[in-house]
Amino acid sequence: MEATHQANDEQTKLWNGPAGHAWINMQALLDQLFKPFENLLVEAVVRNAGHKVLDVGCGTGGTTLAIASRLGTNGYCTGIDISEPMIATAQLRSERDNTPASFICANVQAHKFEPACFDMIISRFGVMFFDDPVQAFSNLKHAARDKAKLRFIAWRSAAENPFMTTAERAAAPLIPNLPTRRPDAPGQFAFGDQHRIYSILHQSGWTDIQIQPIDVACTFPEQNLLQYLTQLGPVGLILQEADEQTRTRVIHVVRQAFDPYVHGMEVRFTAACWMVSATS
Repeated sequence: MEATHQANDEQTKLWNGPAGHAWINMQALLDQLFKPFENLLVEAVVRNAGHKVLDVGCGTGGTTLAIASRLGTNGYCTGIDISEPMIATAQLRSERDNTPASFICANVQAHKFEPACFDMIISRFGVMFFDDPVQAFSNLKHAARDKAKLRFIAWRSAAENPFMTTAERAAAPLIPNLPTRRPDAPGQFAFGDQHRIYSILHQSGWTDIQIQPIDVACTFPEQNLLQYLTQLGPVGLILQEADEQTRTRVIHVVRQAFDPYVHGMEVRFTAACWMVSATS
């Protein structure tokens, strides 16, 4: 129990602190980068006739707002996230764009949802950060109507996503305190093992579980690469506090490591992910 609370506290601190603010700073770029995944989830909502949709780990609200816009007056979409600054940004975007959507700042594992209030639950890279995923998905099932649909996208393994670990591999000799990723710990690749995903959903009471690999081409402007590698991920977080000499040295080495992904004015890579579906 103590370890669980510690992991939960770490995630709360991370996403209400430097990681959350980095995602806010990078909001436009990340929305562009992950637009293909947003489109897949919007299509899933339309295909399954979802009307009352919950977006888990909604961050700054890109997918929530896209779904809300598509539903129009035929439904609504609610986003939930543990990060106060990201939820505040999502709410501002909703008001600015005049797109009706609601947002909840809470931990999905513990939030007291109204029972059986959603007919579809979706997530774009937002479900890999629970310290107790069985508890989280059990709580989500409590919030789902009978025969409600679950659709989420999660990263496959780190080995299948070399772009995502390029900065860490290049910076490791220069940053002795760079944290090591643990496969089953809360984080980007926590759902890399499809057998673990199945076990979590099965234990949580979900049925008709289907886990399909998808490989998605992603691009963003090369001019944003330095911003990307200096703000996001473990290396980005460390660089935010590094002295200028260390920062300069690490940026030089890491930027060179990304050369294989740079094609003219674009950065290109393939995202290896899971598209997961289940029924309540």
